[in-house]
Amino acid sequence: MLNIAIDGPAGAGKSTIAKIVSKRLGILYLDTGAMYRSVALKALKEGIDTKDRLSLVKVADCIDICIKYRDNEQRIYLDKEDVSECIRTPEVSRAASDVAVVPEVRLKMVEIQRGIAAGNEVVMDGRDIGTYVLPNASLKIFLTASIEERAMRRYNEQKAKGITDIDLEEVKKDIELRDKNDSSRAFAPLSKAEDAVQIDTTKMTIEEVADKIISLVKRKI
Repeated sequence: MLNIAIDGPAGAGKSTIAKIVSKRLGILYLDTGAMYRSVALKALKEGIDTKDRLSLVKVADCIDICIKYRDNEQRIYLDKEDVSECIRTPEVSRAASDVAVVPEVRLKMVEIQRGIAAGNEVVMDGRDIGTYVLPNASLKIFLTASIEERAMRRYNEQKAKGITDIDLEEVKKDIELRDKNDSSRAFAPLSKAEDAVQIDTTKMTIEEVADKIISLVKRKI
């Protein structure tokens, strides 16, 4: 069973690259971050402070998250509503960083993630896939990029979606905060697995990164 783990900080290009790799290999893609964003969205909708651990645990306990695939594209449903687009706002991104540090929430999400990987060949991206979620993955990749490059990518991504009330410096600060939260959390923090291949994408095109990963996959199979 081919399982590929792609980890790295916010804005390193994980999701974009993972989607391309999964399509070229003809296997499923699982965006784990979308699951935490869904928990964050539900908490925000219910007016819950995303730093309130006990309240977040209650949200996770009763949440209904369903992942479906349409033409090999992941769609995520929260309480039977397709939230694939609305979980990508800056507000939800910030809240997701708070949600992701709660161990009980992570355990629930990881259970779902491992179940999908056990029954399918999959490319999975996140912060702790190679170190915790899929420690026995066939191939582990750790993507990095400079903070300036990552901020610019996220800024352009939001602008392309028609979100105009954003500031590049604020985007940079948000990413720096997410880096700090992700790397310092007590449970399954962001870190490079010992056997992961690190790729700095700062000066690489999307296709160059995808080609590099595909070449690594071919060595494994």
